[in-house]
Parts: sequence; structure tokens; C-alpha cells
Amino acid sequence: MRIFNIIFTIIFIIFAGLQYNDPDPFIWIPIYLYAAFLCWRASKGIHHRSLYIIGIALYTVYGLYLFFDKNGVLSWASDHAAESLVSTMKAGEPWIEETREFGGLVILIIVLGLNLLNSKKQVGQ
Repeated sequence: MRIFNIIFTIIFIIFAGLQYNDPDPFIWIPIYLYAAFLCWRASKGIHHRSLYIIGIALYTVYGLYLFFDKNGVLSWASDHAAESLVSTMKAGEPWIEETREFGGLVILIIVLGLNLLNSKKQVGQ
């Protein structure tokens, strides 16, 4: 898990940096840096189970909002025939932006969830 966390620390820092030109960087830069910090700590063998749970909960709530929002994932899938999310880097339509953001949250939730599970294993040893 050490290498896994080092890789995701780097990835999340890069993702945070890429948010600089995003329409809402003040939301997304802290979201990614929070996970980067937790991955960095986990790479050092320091687990913050309560912070994993808080992150997973907040990311899940925000993900549900993006999923059900009028320009969210459901809109992208049903009203816009699951239009390509990667045809261009610029998200010209709000449903593309929100669906991409939802994907980022899913990645964050998975990574923090794996760290949470790993921290439980270490406590049981």
C-alpha cells in the first residue's frame, strides 16, 4: 500500500494543480489536496480512520448532488445520450463538467475506502 499511496499522493497533487483553470477551483483544489494529504500520511504508515470516513462521507454527499443535479450525471446519460466526456479537454456543457467531477469523486472515494480498509487490517494485526 505504500507505493499505492505515493502514486495517489502525486496524482491528487497534479489533479489539484489542474483545477487552477476550473470554474470552481476553490472547491476542487482542497478536495484533491485533502486526499493527497491522507495518502501521503498513509504512505508513511500513519492512518487517520476518522479523516477517511469524513472524506468519504463528504465526497459521497457531493457525488450524489452531482449525480442528481439537473445538469448532472443522470442528465448526461439520459438527456444527452452519454455524450463523449473526453472528446475535448474544455467542458463546453455543464453536464460534461459535472459528470467528470463525479468521476473524480468516485476515484477519491475508492482510494480513501481502500486506505480505510487497510487501516482496519493493520489495527487487527
